[in-house]
Amino acid sequence: MATFNRAHFIETTLLSIQNQTYANFECLIIDDGSTDNTENVIAPFLADKRFQYFKRSAKHQKGLCGCRNYGLSIATGNYIQFFDDDDYIHPQNLELTTTAIELKATDFVHSNKQAFTTHIPDIKNEVLQFKQFITKEQLFEVLTGTIGLASCTVLWKKACFEHFQFQEDLHYAEEWELYSKILASGKIGVWISNILYYNRKHAQSNTGEYYNQNPIRKESHAMAIEKVARFLHQEQLLTEPIKRNFVQQALSFKEVRLFKKMLPLLANNSIEKWTWQLFYLFLPVQLKLYKLKRKFIQ
Repeated sequence: MATFNRAHFIETTLLSIQNQTYANFECLIIDDGSTDNTENVIAPFLADKRFQYFKRSAKHQKGLCGCRNYGLSIATGNYIQFFDDDDYIHPQNLELTTTAIELKATDFVHSNKQAFTTHIPDIKNEVLQFKQFITKEQLFEVLTGTIGLASCTVLWKKACFEHFQFQEDLHYAEEWELYSKILASGKIGVWISNILYYNRKHAQSNTGEYYNQNPIRKESHAMAIEKVARFLHQEQLLTEPIKRNFVQQALSFKEVRLFKKMLPLLANNSIEKWTWQLFYLFLPVQLKLYKLKRKFIQ
């Protein structure tokens, strides 16, 4: 768990981890330089030897990614799950996810989440429910969010991070960038239907700042798309549907010229280059016509 100035939220999060029905865990709290009383709030939890508190290593950049990479470097467990410092975890989270990953012998297990603002939703006892496997064949669904591998909804085998880590120059969409690469590398997961994570919605979260047009978050998202596009191009996994989706996303990042940066990855020759440029040029019109058509049908 990376944390920064979340003294007003983190106690609730840590209590939900402490109350897990699966007890054999280590909770590594990595502080990114908090200036509030976060350390004082955390202190009582350190009497429980499963909780450990660290300051981010100078070897890692400031930010969520640097903290998580530092945590990965010192973690000793067989499995890894990332937690945010402002959310709430179902008491059976670790119990059900470790059971699922061992029963299905997969590299990761993905569960569902539910958003809240102030009041934590009613927690019910869960019975493990399997939905489907997640393989490289579902890469498009993961990239487009149909299968939403959110930052904290996945339990991973630690081996998944032997060749992949968070890109520390990213400050948004960092988990989308990393998780997409891990899946594209051939790792196999299983999706369970259980809601095991509750994410708090507030304006100071990374997601809240992104939707409030924070320029750092917006630029990071564009960078993440470009990084994934380059990786998939290298692995020869940049299919036509994925290309079209990336071009559509590029419309939102004209200020950083994302389409221009990705064009060499999309086209193998001058004809394809002009084809994609025309597609990009007329895409806004196509999208408006599509919206009008849907409105007319309704």
